Amino acid sequence: MDKVASRKDVSWPFWPIVPIYPYGQRKTIRREIVKDAVWTFEQIQGIFYVVVPIRMSVIKLEQGGLLVYAPVAPTIECLRLVQELVEEHGEIKYIILPTISGIEHKVFVGPFAQKFPTAEVFVAPQQWSFPLNLPLSWLGLPGKRTQVLPQDSNQTPFADQLEIAILDTIDLRLGQFSEVALFDKRSRTLLVTDSLVSIPQSPPAIVELDSYPLLFHARENALEPIVDSPENRLKGWQRICLFAMYFQPTVLAVPQWSQVFRNAFSAPDKSSKAYFGLYPFQWQNDWQNCFHALCRDGRLLVAPILQSLIMNRDRKGTLNWIDHLATWDFQQIIPCHFDAPIIANSRQLRQSFAFLESAWNFGNHDCLPAEDFKTIQQIDYYLSRLKIIPRSQVGN
Repeated sequence: MDKVASRKDVSWPFWPIVPIYPYGQRKTIRREIVKDAVWTFEQIQGIFYVVVPIRMSVIKLEQGGLLVYAPVAPTIECLRLVQELVEEHGEIKYIILPTISGIEHKVFVGPFAQKFPTAEVFVAPQQWSFPLNLPLSWLGLPGKRTQVLPQDSNQTPFADQLEIAILDTIDLRLGQFSEVALFDKRSRTLLVTDSLVSIPQSPPAIVELDSYPLLFHARENALEPIVDSPENRLKGWQRICLFAMYFQPTVLAVPQWSQVFRNAFSAPDKSSKAYFGLYPFQWQNDWQNCFHALCRDGRLLVAPILQSLIMNRDRKGTLNWIDHLATWDFQQIIPCHFDAPIIANSRQLRQSFAFLESAWNFGNHDCLPAEDFKTIQQIDYYLSRLKIIPRSQVGN
């Protein structure tokens, strides 16, 4: 395949709707998770080169055909990989939008559904849009084929094989948060959207297809050139994870802006791709200890932002949802971001939500270090004080 054809195959022309990296070029990797039963399709997304995987899952239905959970960008390459499954296992019968707040998931559902005109589209209840709440059809979803998921799994057309559990809508004042978990009894696989992650030690294959973000963040300052090596890819990935989870971990300092601009003036690469030489980061020597505390051999984890700003706003509702998920006999979890599959059971699921069980207990081995939450807690303090978001129900 020549270079021009390759760029066409990964082209995503609607990127201005959500203008985040990699903009108009989105490569896709398909992986078979359970033989002839479960597949994932991975792309990347990010801001300021803080790139992470975004994942769609496809499940084979016992009665024939396929179900799609959380579509990704339907590029020519992606659709070709989907079509190979369709030819072997049957048509796309159902498409699930499992979130009400994740625009990075919502934006792909309409275009994806248009490519499969016989598929039924199911969406999480209480969908909303900003700045105006618009009808689903105005958001690109096919009006005649779209319906809201019922609370009762038995009322879905795929109930014999798949169960759903919908997190009660959490009112954040600025918006709302909810998520639909899906359990495939046949493969004992639990699908979630944003609620759970596992941070891999090394960069995932989909991230390594475009190494520039990794190498960009591997530098100590703007004066260092971009050098591709396994060591720099690993360093860049681990720093990206800290950005994505904490915004500004305690091991990261912002140097004086006067120094940032002086370094930018002398940077070896002052192109727009390199943000004109701007690199306002200064990592402390022990930053890797912070990463290892976060990663801890790929443990199951609720992202710090969800712990501190979202799920603790409805402690009871979230714990009820977790209780429901824990009744399912799953052996692996596939989230929409970072690593997958995660080998885990209901006990480990409950442990990951220990932050909701009582007041913050950072001495607990399952909790992240308190100092790494400093930036997020400052955001929480000011947003709560100004009554922009409700107060936490944990530790008050």
